[in-house]
Amino acid sequence: MKELVGTGVALVTPFKNDFSIDTEALSRIVNYCIDGGIDYLVVLGTTGESVTLNKAEKLLVMDTIVKANAGRLPLILGIGGNSTHRVVHEVKAFQSDDFDGILSVSPYYNKPTQEGIYQHFKAISEVSKKPIILYNVPPRTGSNMLPETVLRLANDFENIVGIKEASGDLKQIVEIIHGASSEFHVISGNDDTALETVFQGGSGVISVIGQGLPTTFSQMIRLGLNGNRKEALALEERMAKGMELIFEEGNPAGIKAVFETLQLSNTVVRLPLVEATSPLKEKIASFVKPFMEVHA
Repeated sequence: MKELVGTGVALVTPFKNDFSIDTEALSRIVNYCIDGGIDYLVVLGTTGESVTLNKAEKLLVMDTIVKANAGRLPLILGIGGNSTHRVVHEVKAFQSDDFDGILSVSPYYNKPTQEGIYQHFKAISEVSKKPIILYNVPPRTGSNMLPETVLRLANDFENIVGIKEASGDLKQIVEIIHGASSEFHVISGNDDTALETVFQGGSGVISVIGQGLPTTFSQMIRLGLNGNRKEALALEERMAKGMELIFEEGNPAGIKAVFETLQLSNTVVRLPLVEATSPLKEKIASFVKPFMEVHA
């Protein structure tokens, strides 16, 4: 999947004040990302608060994004969980031609062994009609998908085409990059490791802050992919504070505060998450405002 090179963004799900889905805001955000130069969109991931959405709401989010995107960018859909049987059922039932691949998180809470993780993704691979991107995020799942497990899956199943690697461990990221074939995409799952992942030979990033600063962030990744280290590092330095701020009180509370500053949506999140505090919103607004002219 050549589409996985560059900057993908894990889209938020905007809510109205009554906690219903704000489809107009979601469409505005999709267009903002596309106009800003983002390369592909990831739908119903962690940042999209997918665990708080029912089936009808998930379908509404998918339909809204598909219509707003209008075929312009590749779309990746998050389908994952800690029940292999349920995930396999969802993947097997998924028929949409509008999506180009599936992002599936390593099972959380259960803390499976490496063999359990392998068997989980083996079962998904055997029923999926779409390419699969593994998602390793130990701070959320409670277990780390080790490089040898990733490489085993990459070698054994042709439709497992990449990994969103959010361990934050650059040594682990490099081990996967060096051990995998050139066709296997190693994608940073953290904004602060995105550029170094690219410098080491990775394919890019699935970003959170990239949807708020699409022009600057996607330019940074393109410069990195083209070997323009100095220019890319200069852009990373400009955005570094924002990368910290948007996670200071959890995700997606921070990125939704960015969108409030940009007047694209509000800051409403669903429990058990809560909105960013006023002091953090003020710091985020101060950070974002210098970028607004660039992204206008």
